[in-house]
Amino acid sequence: METFNIFPLNHYPILQVSYALLIISTIPFALSEIKNSHIIDDSRGKIYFHKFGFSQHGQASISIKDVSWKSKDHKAQFNASSMGFVLLNDSSFDSFLKETIYIKDFCILSSHYVKVLFTFEKLTTNSSTYNVSTAIDGPSRNSLIFGNCQREFEVSMDVHTEMYNVRHGEKDFLPVELTELPMIFSSYLAAIEKIHIIMGALLLFKTLNMLCAFEDKIYVRKTGAPPLGWDVAYYVFGLFQGIILFTVIVLIGTGWSFLKPYLQEREKKVLMVVIPLQILENIAYVIQEQTVPKTIAWFQWHNTLLVIDIMCCGAVFFPIYWSITGLKEASKTDGKAARTLEKLTLFKKVYIVIVVYMYFTRVGVLEIGGLVNYRYWWVLNALDEGASFAFYVFLFYNFKPIERNPYLVIDEEEENDARNLLETDRFGDTFGL
Repeated sequence: METFNIFPLNHYPILQVSYALLIISTIPFALSEIKNSHIIDDSRGKIYFHKFGFSQHGQASISIKDVSWKSKDHKAQFNASSMGFVLLNDSSFDSFLKETIYIKDFCILSSHYVKVLFTFEKLTTNSSTYNVSTAIDGPSRNSLIFGNCQREFEVSMDVHTEMYNVRHGEKDFLPVELTELPMIFSSYLAAIEKIHIIMGALLLFKTLNMLCAFEDKIYVRKTGAPPLGWDVAYYVFGLFQGIILFTVIVLIGTGWSFLKPYLQEREKKVLMVVIPLQILENIAYVIQEQTVPKTIAWFQWHNTLLVIDIMCCGAVFFPIYWSITGLKEASKTDGKAARTLEKLTLFKKVYIVIVVYMYFTRVGVLEIGGLVNYRYWWVLNALDEGASFAFYVFLFYNFKPIERNPYLVIDEEEENDARNLLETDRFGDTFGL
């Protein structure tokens, strides 16, 4: 009996990379400045633990336990002062590097450019544990290094290190060069509106849809049949991508989230029409794909698909028209003509781009298909996806998260010019609206 591998990763390296990235992306990475390291039978002359940027009030704490050493040369005599921990300042690294090159039998513990924290001389005969905490002399970026100047000995130990700065009486475990990142990230998050979350979902489902389409076509090329499960995933992701795409267009057209926090009743009705139509359109698409061409059912579903698609395309223009009309009316009363003109410019640009995108992907591509040889019909898919990519780039760029300054000063001359332009309505005539 013939069997199919649902996930044939071994045949397609690109899928292996994709899945690896997907799995890796779920792992919570973090830069920790509290570290626990286990050194086992290590004879390296230098063991680098980590690097940290200190401020004026920096602290470095080190704790070691279960320390032991051994040598294959039974005649070797251990010198406790030949092993220890040091801090190396970045500003001294070049000079330190020259020492390692030009000084014969160089020992890091005797370098002029390191700060020795402690050596194994601090260990007592009855204890293999030692703790030390030291203040850092001024702002600097330092590397914590363990030095072993008796390479014939292998050392084992557990090392616990803490690097931090003291800010306002509290420990700050972020290096000084990263202390501003939380504020930067929070300001970015503050600029994210609800619409950006939906746009992110659109990008996710579009990517998943393309991944499934790739797998489907590769598998059909090899076996003559679509891979089990992937065609279903392709249709499901395509369904969500289509619904979210038209939802994003409608919501952007209404100005929801970034111009106003609510939807008017008529705008809700548009969504209530578009979303069910998109669900019906995708059902029609699946049936069309799974039905043998030239049957009566195939032509019926094909025509239904075209009608539904045209209805969805037509519905999305109403919110944009309402927003443009509303902005024109607001410009006469709110006293912010220049700001309103800027919004009008953006919305009319969106209107034109959506018209071009809808016409090209629904009509233009088909007309081009009638002109090219059948061997080049793949170009139609390339044009369709290229137009979608350009459209997504336009939306994401023009409606990207950005913190607008509410106290932006607008030049009085600019304000007067904008008011005159809005009053004469030449701006609207330019766009034919």
